[in-house]
Amino acid sequence: MANQVISGIKETAQSITGAARPWGDFLDLSAFSFPSSVADATTRLTQNLTHFRINYSIILSVLLALTLITRPIAILAFVAVGLAWFFLYFAREETLTIFGFTIDDGVVAVLLIGLTIASLVSTGVWLRALTTVGFGVLILVIHAALRGTEDLVTDDLESPYGPMLSTAGGDNDGARGDYSGL
Repeated sequence: MANQVISGIKETAQSITGAARPWGDFLDLSAFSFPSSVADATTRLTQNLTHFRINYSIILSVLLALTLITRPIAILAFVAVGLAWFFLYFAREETLTIFGFTIDDGVVAVLLIGLTIASLVSTGVWLRALTTVGFGVLILVIHAALRGTEDLVTDDLESPYGPMLSTAGGDNDGARGDYSGL
């Protein structure tokens, strides 16, 4: 059982870090410039938050971990809360059933959010955590607004239209129908 837990956590960590964009692209200083307008800043913000979402999540997690390192009881509490999130929400494939009652994913998420807040308050680090996350979000929003998006290679799945306009595989029977050139 313990080997399954460790291998599950290891696989999840590898898939998360594997999904992160290259840090060289993320920190490319030549891609930074001031946006020309508010609309340009909004577009950059949206595209960068989508493109680098895993990188941003990793940064916020590391900042939060560094904040909690001074309180060992908080680290233990958040390891327990993290495991609860992993097993009760992320790693489950079938619906949760307790005492014959099926529990909806939304209810599980609300209960886990309540558990997270309770652990923040009970360990006395809620203000530190809130300040750290607020500071981290501010830094990430500034990064997303200042980093240009001209050099980003996006997947069709990141497009708001999904693979609708894709011609992957060579068949043009997507949104364009059975179109043939002249």
